[in-house]
Amino acid sequence: MADRTPPLSVDELTRLVAAGEIDTVVLAFTDMQGRLQGKRFAARFFLDDVLEHGTEGCNYLLAVDTEMNTVDGYAMSSWERGYGDFAMHGDTATLRRTPWNPGTALLTADLAWHDGSPVAASPRQILRRQLDRLAERGWTAYTGTELEFMVFRDSYEQAWNTGYRGLTPANQYNVDYSVLGTGRVEPLLRRIRNEMGAAGMTVESAKGSATSASTRSPSATPTP
Repeated sequence: MADRTPPLSVDELTRLVAAGEIDTVVLAFTDMQGRLQGKRFAARFFLDDVLEHGTEGCNYLLAVDTEMNTVDGYAMSSWERGYGDFAMHGDTATLRRTPWNPGTALLTADLAWHDGSPVAASPRQILRRQLDRLAERGWTAYTGTELEFMVFRDSYEQAWNTGYRGLTPANQYNVDYSVLGTGRVEPLLRRIRNEMGAAGMTVESAKGSATSASTRSPSATPTP
């Protein structure tokens, strides 16, 4: 199993960039569909400029559908109000290497308007408000995520071209908890487990399900 690598410090990132081990830094935020959106920076430019000052992104990125089409009904961004920018400031506590992208580090951005106020509708700011409400009561949140996904033999391009219809599943039968069934996609599951662990996440297990595969990544092991 890959060595577990904790999140990076800025000093460690600086050393790795100087040594040529990291050449790219991804600064990204979570959009309304749970996807990472952002930019890839030349690592030296990131350290010299972006780390302190941040960067910008178009505010329409929080007002689109899954196909990146602009959607009506958002106060922050619309054709009537115009599509401006918000600021993206990296949270250095989230800085880590990404084993699935060689030579790359990733950190998560907090979003703010140009007057410094937070973009309240961004998913990360919503989560921060919930954590603050818990802290006011002396509580701390512990979560475990179960990431479910379906595996098909088709490529992304083939799936797109067929309108996501008639796809070929990796298994033709119910593989709920089946070690044999998941063995057919173990190269994929193994890579996901190991690279999640190498990025600093705690990985519990991978198993087949009735209609999907799943990987559980708990910060505190869930109780059945």
